[in-house]
Amino acid sequence: MSAYSEADARKRLPELIDRVLRGESVTITRRGKPVAELRPIAKHPRKISAAALDWLAERRVGAKRPHEDAGALISRTRRI
Repeated sequence: MSAYSEADARKRLPELIDRVLRGESVTITRRGKPVAELRPIAKHPRKISAAALDWLAERRVGAKRPHEDAGALISRTRRI
């Protein structure tokens, strides 16, 4: 991450934006203290498709859903 004074940032704004587009963060200072930061905007994740959900379901690892619901399980255990 690089730092530029407010005056330098005004003069070099197009260059600083190019640096941000390459993934670098830029700090702008006033009287030696950081006051702003330019950084790339996070990319939005792609939308989840039905095919992706099917792929995930096929590869799911873990416990299977119970055959009875919670109410039936509690009723059964109370009878014991």
